Amino acid sequence: MTWETHERYSRQIPLIGEEGQRRLLDSRVVVVGLGGLGSLVSTYLALAGVGKLTLIDGDRVEWSNLNRQLLYDEASIGLPKPVIATRRIRQYNTHTEVDYNITRITENTDLEKTIGKPDLVIDALDNWTSRKILGKYTCKNNIPLVHAAVDGFYGQVILLDPNKGYCIDCIAPRTEHKRKTPIPNVGAGVGVIASLEALTAIEYLSGITDRTGTLYVIDLKHRQITELKLKPCHKTL
Repeated sequence: MTWETHERYSRQIPLIGEEGQRRLLDSRVVVVGLGGLGSLVSTYLALAGVGKLTLIDGDRVEWSNLNRQLLYDEASIGLPKPVIATRRIRQYNTHTEVDYNITRITENTDLEKTIGKPDLVIDALDNWTSRKILGKYTCKNNIPLVHAAVDGFYGQVILLDPNKGYCIDCIAPRTEHKRKTPIPNVGAGVGVIASLEALTAIEYLSGITDRTGTLYVIDLKHRQITELKLKPCHKTL
């Protein structure tokens, strides 16, 4: 580890250790979804020193994104999110390799080509249809997945590791409720959930804590976090 690298991460090395920092530097993470959750999680992972990031989203920046998606500004309106996100994150940390893919996760997406076999996948999506497709792929390929979701003043975060019997089906609803209106949110609230998702990923990648199978349900309005230890579903998807 060079002097520059050690100095850059000098505030977190006392917490995760030099070996933990090396593990971050050697990690490749795929972030799927670059909205309120994904834009913040990808930024925090780059700032923490994750060596390689792949950013995936098929949307363009809209005015309604700007209350919570901190990678974008008014000049970004109409532009593809992965392009803007990649440009900004490279500015935050020139030592993190960042690539991107402008695509949506559907049954027709070639996930082998789009995602490959990273050390960790971040689920920052906003619908269960795409989550289940992503979860099926990560489970089949034994890739750990950090899931997070937010709806109004409520959110949840969990690490799902297929190697320990956990997959998206451990928490996924049988059928997805089709919303008639966009998901309401306050930017600062989304930021809390995104920070917990990023912290879960950093803990796992650095090797200091493995929170596999513990679902954290966050009530932002009443400042409460409930921990639910789930039983592994041992499903083969």
